Amino acid sequence: MLAASGFVTIALFLVAVLSRRVSVLIALTALPVLVAVLTGHGGALGKLVGGGLLKVAPVAIMITFAVLYFSLMIDAGLFDPAVARVLRWAKGDPLKITVGTAVLTLLVALDGDGASTFLITASALVPIYERLGMRRLVLAGVVCLGAGVMNMVPWGGPTARAMAALHLTAGEVFVPAIPAMVAGILWVLVAAFLIGRSERKRLGVIELDEVVPAPEPRVGWARVRFWFNVVLTLALIVVLLAQWFPLEVVFVVAFVIAVIVNRPKWEQQQELFAKHGTNVVLVTTMIFAAGVFTGILGGTGMIGAMAKWLVGIIPHGAGGALPVIVAVTGMPLSLVFTPDAYYFGVLPVLAETSAAFGGSAAEVGTAAILGQMTTGFPLSPLTASTFILVGMSGVDLGDHQRFIFKWAFGTTLVMTVVAFVTGAISF
Repeated sequence: MLAASGFVTIALFLVAVLSRRVSVLIALTALPVLVAVLTGHGGALGKLVGGGLLKVAPVAIMITFAVLYFSLMIDAGLFDPAVARVLRWAKGDPLKITVGTAVLTLLVALDGDGASTFLITASALVPIYERLGMRRLVLAGVVCLGAGVMNMVPWGGPTARAMAALHLTAGEVFVPAIPAMVAGILWVLVAAFLIGRSERKRLGVIELDEVVPAPEPRVGWARVRFWFNVVLTLALIVVLLAQWFPLEVVFVVAFVIAVIVNRPKWEQQQELFAKHGTNVVLVTTMIFAAGVFTGILGGTGMIGAMAKWLVGIIPHGAGGALPVIVAVTGMPLSLVFTPDAYYFGVLPVLAETSAAFGGSAAEVGTAAILGQMTTGFPLSPLTASTFILVGMSGVDLGDHQRFIFKWAFGTTLVMTVVAFVTGAISF
């Protein structure tokens, strides 16, 4: 009965989300509450929902302050010198422009927000691509690759959803995948080089006087503030990788310090919150809604019952391969499932099933972020930010998918191999 109730709940959730008849927020909350009442768990709703919310609260806090921190750093111009230097280095060489596009995307995408990454990179690079006669498919494709890999950061959508759905920490899901992510970044640079080389053969090198003007020099307090931001961000990254403190604590402290230095006046802080608050609210409410969903399905025993049913029908030898299967199939499945449908509806059952076979739920979570909505999200028609990318670049979605799919899937395969070799996922 519990297994059947769980499968019905997930099926209804997927239908509601994929058909776009109901918002994800409503589907994540109303459906499990309704099923819990119908299956006789209405009296325990307070405990079930409260338990789920408590488990996802650290993730929601971390994402809130991470998004605010990197949004503040972008507004403060932390990455402007690097952007200008990359563009001036590339000049009129299509190969350098393509590699520079990848480097620029990797830098800007550090905030974990695909929409802002696409807006910044496309607006900066479209004029240069036009002046050189380069294909805009190259721009959209390379930005897609870079943003996809960087979307693995703990404050990005996929990893945050995986942690919330499985009630795990960044140390359990993300840190083991760091070597794979580094390999993915290197692969993106190699792919950009190969794509850019073909553009250079097609167009040749074009001499341009000045592709982008040098940024105005910072003097006085502006210069001090810039270098303070550099040191603070580098220290933040070191602390995050070393896991000396919980991520939510690190980002709260870092943001408070950054906002005092960069936006000391109350009016300036209000402007910051008004500008970026919408993105924060959209993400955090989804995380809390996921806490309701997983709290009810997990607390009532539905997820466990579904996993036991799957264990009974999956050959024992195949159970140990679940992490690898999840990693390899995640990217193609991003064209079918929305991130919410996959991470909140499918992933918990896969993780519980793997655990029943003696595997690790954390490994399945790590495997999921190697492909599902990382390398796949800038290709998926189910992700709104994809249309920002193709719209800003001026390309057709179908042409974009056909051009970059093999390179994006290659990123997943490279990261999966490295994750397997380094022990992040096992067979």
